[in-house]
Amino acid sequence: MATGLDNLWIYKLAEDLEVEVYEITKKFPKSEFYRSIDQLRRSSAGAANNIAEAYHKTTVKEKIRFLDIASGEAEETKRNLIKSQRKGFITQTESENLIERYTILLKGLSAYKKFLLLNSSVKTK
Repeated sequence: MATGLDNLWIYKLAEDLEVEVYEITKKFPKSEFYRSIDQLRRSSAGAANNIAEAYHKTTVKEKIRFLDIASGEAEETKRNLIKSQRKGFITQTESENLIERYTILLKGLSAYKKFLLLNSSVKTK
């Protein structure tokens, strides 16, 4: 039975998206390895990793800080996917699917931050 972080749907989504970004960037031109590929992989991993780190912080202020970083990484990934589609590295269908799911992740991160702030009188973990 899943407990803790495994029950947080935004973390599961971010982790799934990270794996999908990794797989999709395998098709990019080799000349993009230190450009688009590396950037997309790092920012997608950053989103998931910062959600995990936020989850285990003890104060709401710390949690919000790491969730803000995760939001920035998710937005960066989303924008780089848009550019990758425009450059012809991925199809419009692949791009739209991932972008839509990153938008869902961003909305979920925003909702989670609001939840934490509304319940900040209770120490959360």
